[in-house]
Amino acid sequence: MPESTSPATFNDISPAMRDYLAEIYRIGMGQLWVSTTLIAEQLAVSGPATVRMVRRLQERGLVEHLPYKGVQLTPAGMTAALLAIRRHRLAERFLVDVLNFGWHEVHAEADALQKGISATIEDRMDALMNFPTTCPHGDPIPSKSGAMPQIDDRPLTVVPQGAGGIISRVKTRETAKLEYLANTGLVPGARYTLKARAPFNGPLRICVNGGAEHIIGNELAAAIWVQVDTGKSETARHD
Repeated sequence: MPESTSPATFNDISPAMRDYLAEIYRIGMGQLWVSTTLIAEQLAVSGPATVRMVRRLQERGLVEHLPYKGVQLTPAGMTAALLAIRRHRLAERFLVDVLNFGWHEVHAEADALQKGISATIEDRMDALMNFPTTCPHGDPIPSKSGAMPQIDDRPLTVVPQGAGGIISRVKTRETAKLEYLANTGLVPGARYTLKARAPFNGPLRICVNGGAEHIIGNELAAAIWVQVDTGKSETARHD
């Protein structure tokens, strides 16, 4: 079983294989076993088609598949998945920064665009945009060697009341949610203060960039990941 995959090997993997590997990584966060049913749901394909693709990926040494347990990436599959995610996130960044798409429009467009991007074009896009480190939604862009930068962040739902910091990323693909967050300024890079939290998973009141305040539900708050200022976090815990 291969222990790594080079860019040349990555380019020999079909776009469909890359899509599956990337989705397996996203669902399992690169570590967990993932059910074929969930993979099929996320990629909007049939169960039998997913099983056939998993079998092909296993034959290439890119995944392990155990009945009743699911699918997990091998080291080679992990690298290939991260290279696929890198290309997708660079494509999203290109669509927003260069072609002026809204961040709520780019996921499906990037899926289509990345299939026609070669390694050379990927490098040119990266340089043109001055080597961005995150996609428009704040997720880190893996390196050319297939390494994922780590972010010390957490969902807003677990942040203590009174804490503040910076919004790091937004983990949703839903167009309506992304449009709403853009309109309220709850976007990566914005500063926030959690002013109040209602009990029993109730709504949160958030101040954005020291100005406007917004009330958001617990479900939406779970999609907003943040970095917490250490001083404010400690103060909030002692209050």
